[in-house]
Amino acid sequence: MDDNEAVASLLGRPPLGAFTVAVRRPDGTPAVIENAPLLDDGRPMPTRYWLVDARLREAVSRLEAAGGVRRAAAAVSDEAVAEAHSRHAAERDRALPPGHTGPAPTGGVGGTRRGVKCLHAHLAWYLAGGDDPVGRWTAEQLAVDVATFEVEAAEMQDRPGPVAAVDCGTNSTRLIVVAPDGTVLEREMHITRLGEQVDATHRLSGAAIDRTATVLREYKGSMDRYGVARARVVATSAVRDAENAEEFMTLAEEITGVHPEVLSGGEEGRLSFAGATAHLDPSLTGAGPLLVVDIGGGSTELAVGRPGLGGDACAHQVVARSLDIGCVRVSERFRHDPPSREEMAAARSAVTEEVVAAQADLPSPAPDGLMIGLAGTVSTLVCLDRCLTVYDRDRVHLAIQSRDDVERWLEILAAEDAQARLARPGMTKGREDVIVGGVLILAVVMASFGRDRCLVSEDDILDGLAIGLLPSAGSAR
Repeated sequence: MDDNEAVASLLGRPPLGAFTVAVRRPDGTPAVIENAPLLDDGRPMPTRYWLVDARLREAVSRLEAAGGVRRAAAAVSDEAVAEAHSRHAAERDRALPPGHTGPAPTGGVGGTRRGVKCLHAHLAWYLAGGDDPVGRWTAEQLAVDVATFEVEAAEMQDRPGPVAAVDCGTNSTRLIVVAPDGTVLEREMHITRLGEQVDATHRLSGAAIDRTATVLREYKGSMDRYGVARARVVATSAVRDAENAEEFMTLAEEITGVHPEVLSGGEEGRLSFAGATAHLDPSLTGAGPLLVVDIGGGSTELAVGRPGLGGDACAHQVVARSLDIGCVRVSERFRHDPPSREEMAAARSAVTEEVVAAQADLPSPAPDGLMIGLAGTVSTLVCLDRCLTVYDRDRVHLAIQSRDDVERWLEILAAEDAQARLARPGMTKGREDVIVGGVLILAVVMASFGRDRCLVSEDDILDGLAIGLLPSAGSAR
C-alpha cells in the first residue's frame, strides 16, 4: 500500500491536497502528514501537520474529552502558546509558492489564532520536530515514546543546502550561514542602529530603516552566493516597540524574500540560551542550572536552565525573561557625555530594579553555576581588556571576565566621552556611545545574581536560529 492509499485509509477519505509523510511508525505506517499550505482547488489549508495515526488520534480524543484542552492551557503559559502559534505560522508561510498573492492560511497551530484548541494538531507538530510546548505536554500525558517514531523531515531532505539566519537587532544587524553539517560558513555584523531613538519616539526613523535595508541587501547577496535553502529573518526589541514596524517588515521581506518574524522577548531568550549552550563543553557547565544574559540594544534577556540535546531551543527547563533595558536604550537616557555621577547612580538604580524583578520570576541558577554573557557589550570588554585592534573570535570566545574587571571598565568608560572611548584599542566604531549602558547592565546582573565570573560566548541567538533550521533539528527534542 502506498502513502496515498495508507493515509486515505487512516482518514476514511482521500486527502484534499498535496501532502508528505512527516512521521512514521517503525513499521513504516504514516503517523503524521505535512499538508501543503494550499489545497488542490487553491483554498488555504490552515492545518499544516495532521495526526493520522489511529491509536494516537483516539488517545488524544480521550484526553480532550477528559478536560485535556483546559489542563494544557493551565500547564503552559499564554506567552509560550502564543510564541508557538507564531513560529508555526511563519514556518507554514515559508512553504507558500513564491510570489503568492491569493488567499493564504491564517492562525497558528491547527489554524488557531490564540490559546489552545486542538491537541491533535499540537501533538502532530511536536512529533514532527516542532518547538511546541503544548504538543510536548500532550505527549507526556499520554506517555508517548517519541523515540519510537521516525521523523522524515522530507522538506529538509529535498533541500539539503546551507541555512541562514538574520537578526535585525536594535543596535546591529547580523547574518550567519551554516552548512548542513553545522559548519559556519559566514558570520557578518554591521552596526545599523535600527532602534535609534525608538525609546523616545516609538518609531523607526527613515534613516535607520535605510541603513538596515542596505545591509540586508548585502546579506541577501551572501545568501544567494551560498545557495541558502532555508532562512529565518527575525527582529527584536526595537521592532517590537515601534508603531511603524510593518513598514520595516514589508521592506525586509522584499529584500530577503523571507517573511520576517518579530520575536517575543521570551523566545529571544530561549533561542539565545540554545545558541550559547549548543556547543559548550559539558566540563564547563557544571551540574546545576546555567544563567545566560544577552545584552541587546533595546532589551536584555535573562535565561536560566540546563542545555538540551543539540542546543534544543524548546527545552522545557529553560525559563527566560526579557527586560526593556539594553545598551542603546540605557545610554540614550544619559543627557551628558560622559554621564554625570547622578545620571550613573539613577541608571544603576533603574537597571537594578528591572533585574531584581525579573530574577524573582526565574529559577535560581546553581550557586557556583556558570554565567554566560552574549552580544557586543561583553565581546567588546574582552577586546578592550586585551587591546585587540583586530577582532579575533578565537581570543574572545570563551574568555572569562571577572566582576571586578567589569566594574573597573565601567568606571573607566563612564568617565570618558565617546571620542576618547573610540580611541581605545578594541573599541568597535558605532559602539562607543552605547558601551556604558551595556557594561552597567552586565555589572548589575553579576551583582544581583552573585556571579564573580562571566564566560563570554560568541555563539548566541544566531546559532540558536540556525540550529532549528538544520536537518538534524527534526530529531532534537
